[in-house]
Amino acid sequence: MFDKILIANRGEIALRVIRACRDLGVRTVLAHSARDADSLPARLADETVCVGPPAARRSYLNAAAILQAAVGTGAQAVHPGYGFLSEDADFADACRSTGITLIGPPADVMAVLGSKVSARRLMSDAGLPLLPGATEPLDLAAAAELGERIGFPLLIKAAAGGGGRGMGVAWNAGALPDVFRSTQAAAATLFGDPRVYAERYLTRARHVEVQVLADRHGNVLHLGERDCSLQRRHQKLVEESPAPALPDGLVARIRDAAVTGARAAGYEGAGTFEFLVESAGEASEFYFMEVNCRIQVEHPVTEMVTGIDLVAEQIRVAAGERLRLTQRDVVLNGTAIECRINAEDPRRQFAPTPGVLTELSLPAGPFVRVDTHAHPGYLIAPEYDSMIAKIISWAPDRDTAIARMRRALGETSARGDGVHTTAGFLDELIDSPEFRSATHTTGHIDALAEARAAT
Repeated sequence: MFDKILIANRGEIALRVIRACRDLGVRTVLAHSARDADSLPARLADETVCVGPPAARRSYLNAAAILQAAVGTGAQAVHPGYGFLSEDADFADACRSTGITLIGPPADVMAVLGSKVSARRLMSDAGLPLLPGATEPLDLAAAAELGERIGFPLLIKAAAGGGGRGMGVAWNAGALPDVFRSTQAAAATLFGDPRVYAERYLTRARHVEVQVLADRHGNVLHLGERDCSLQRRHQKLVEESPAPALPDGLVARIRDAAVTGARAAGYEGAGTFEFLVESAGEASEFYFMEVNCRIQVEHPVTEMVTGIDLVAEQIRVAAGERLRLTQRDVVLNGTAIECRINAEDPRRQFAPTPGVLTELSLPAGPFVRVDTHAHPGYLIAPEYDSMIAKIISWAPDRDTAIARMRRALGETSARGDGVHTTAGFLDELIDSPEFRSATHTTGHIDALAEARAAT
C-alpha cells in the first residue's frame, strides 16, 4: 500500500478521495489552484501544494506542475479524480516515466480507450454490439456518404471526447455541414483534437452503464449497472442503480459485455462501460458507446447498493493488490438514486450561476448520503464545474428511494446573490410519470424544456 497519495483535483471528488485515504491509513497531498487554497479539501488534506492560478489550464491541467508537486512531496501515487487529467494518456505516461503510480489504467490502455474510434474497433473485435457508424475519423464528405448509407439523424462525436461534451446531432443532410464543423471546432477547443466520427443517433434510448473493477492479475468483475438517461446537453443529472424496467436477460448481456470488453482491453482499476439501450420491451437491444477510464461522478449509487468502497478499491488495485472480491461476492441490494445539485438556472437552459453561497442547507436523515465540498461562504467559481453537491438516497425498493429523494430535495436550500440551483427542477423530474414508470429516455429533459417553452 502507498504511504502518501497526491490528489490532483478539487471539490467533492477531492474530498471523497481524502476520506478513502484516511480509511486506508494513507497520507494525502492536495494539489490545488490559488482559488481553492482555503477549500474544504485543502483544510482536510495532510499537506497542500498550490500548482497554479485559478484557470484550470494553468493549475489542474498543468501536468508538469502536478508531477513536480508529487515528486517534491514524496507522494508515490497520483489520484486524478474525474475530469481534468483523469483520462489523459500522456499524463499517465509521464507519471510512469517519473516513477509515480497513476491511480487508473495503464497509459496504453487509456490511449486506446480514450479514442472513441479505436475503442469502437477494439470492442467490435471483442464481439460487443455497436451502432452503425464510422470506424475511422471522418471528413465532411465521408460523413455525408455515411449519412446516405445508414440514414439520418447522425450523431457527430469528437474522437477524443468524453463527459458528454463535443457532440452534435445532424437531423438531416442539410444540417450536416454546420453540425460537423461546429463539432470539429468544439473538439479542437475541448480536447486539442479536431477529429470527429459519426454513428446512427437513437431518438429514444436509455443510457445504461456498467461499473467494472479489474486488477493487474487478470481478475475482472462488474458491480452492476446504472441508468443515467436523465441528461441535459448530453450530461447527466440523475443516476440510479440498478437500471429499472429492463428485461433480466438484457441486463445480464450488458453486464457480460462490459466484463468481456474490460478483458479485451487489458483494463486495470475502476472503469465504466457505457451503452445505449434501444428499448422495446423483451426485444430491446443495446450498443456499446464508450469507456470512462476513471471513477465516475455517479459512483456513490453503486457503493450504496453494493456496500463496496470504489475509491478504496481503486487505490488497492493501483498498489498492486489482487481484488479481494469475486463476482459471487457482489450483491445488489435495494435501489439507490443520485441527484446532482448544480448551480444552474433551469429556466435559462441550465445557464451556470456562479456566486457566493450565503446560505446552504443540505438534507440528512435515514438512508440519505450527501457528498459536497460546499458551505456557507463558499464561492461557486466561474472557472470550474457548477456542481455543488450530490444527494444519494437508498431504499429496499424504487418507490421508497424516490420518496426519500424527494424528501431530501425538499430539505435542500442554497442562497446567494444570483445563485440558482437545480434542486426544485430535479424534484419535479423524479416525480414525473415518465421517471416513476421508468419510461424516460435520454430525450426526456429536452422534451420537458420544449413543452415549457411552448406554454
